[in-house]
This record gives sequence, C-alpha cells and structure tokens, in this order.
Amino acid sequence: MINSKPSFLKSWNLNYKAFAIAIAILALIGFADATFLTVENILGAKVPCSIIEGCEQVLTSKYANFYGIPIALFGSVYYLIIFLFSYISITRSDKKYLLLASSLTPLGFIVSIFLVFLQLVVIKAICIYCMLSALVSSLLFILGMISIKLSHRLDEMDLISNEMV
Repeated sequence: MINSKPSFLKSWNLNYKAFAIAIAILALIGFADATFLTVENILGAKVPCSIIEGCEQVLTSKYANFYGIPIALFGSVYYLIIFLFSYISITRSDKKYLLLASSLTPLGFIVSIFLVFLQLVVIKAICIYCMLSALVSSLLFILGMISIKLSHRLDEMDLISNEMV
C-alpha cells in the first residue's frame, strides 16, 4: 500500500524536535525576563527602562503583585514548566512532553492578554519587559497550537492507515 500521509505530516513525525527546541528557547527567554522582574520586585529595585517610559509605573502598580506574590514569579514558574517539558521531549525523543508543554500555552496567552489590557487601559503605561513576556507567550501559544494540530492530524492519519491495512 502507498503511504498517503502528506509530506508536512511526515516531516512533523521526524522533526517535531525543531518545535520542541523553539519552544524551549522561547521559554528560556520568558523565564529570564520574568525572573529578572521577580528579583527586582522582591529587592524593591527600580527597573531600568530606557526604550520607553512606564516600566516603574506598571511594576509598582497594585497589579504587580497577587496576594503579596509578584505576578512575574508566576510567569517564571510557567516558563520553567514549559521549558522542562520541552527539554524532556527533546532528550527523551518523546512527543507527549512537547504536547504537555503545548497544552499549557493557552493559559500563558490568556494571562498575557489580560496583563497587556491592564497596562494599556487601566494603568495607562507600558512596561517593555512585560511586553516582551507577552510576545514570548504569544509565540509559545502559536507554536504550541501548531504542534498540537500537527500531532492530532498525524494521529488521525495513522489511525486511517492502520484501519486500511
């Protein structure tokens, strides 16, 4: 029987690690950014903001902490979990960990949308570090949704192929 899988699904099966690597790199960037903001918040330090003004206004607002915990700390934990699942996926050659990482990305994306809304509409100031985190969360969400979609399509094609045999 001729293998009827489209070429993009064949390449997904062989190269899903590229998605895992991209997600891991983005998660590391997000982790570094969020951890920097967490440390600065805990130390009470003024965050340097040379590109645009507003970082201090955002980072010292009543929205910068949730029950005394810096919002950025939640981001650090989120990005660390995404990184670890991606790293495990790469080192163990196991797609399920990439899918676990990918399944968490909508959470980060939704939180980022809310936090950007707070900056623009409520606080009326922009924190460049926060916007970097929002960008990273958005890219993680896009890559995560693509990887889930491709994985599901591959599973469907495998199921159809197995039924035809």
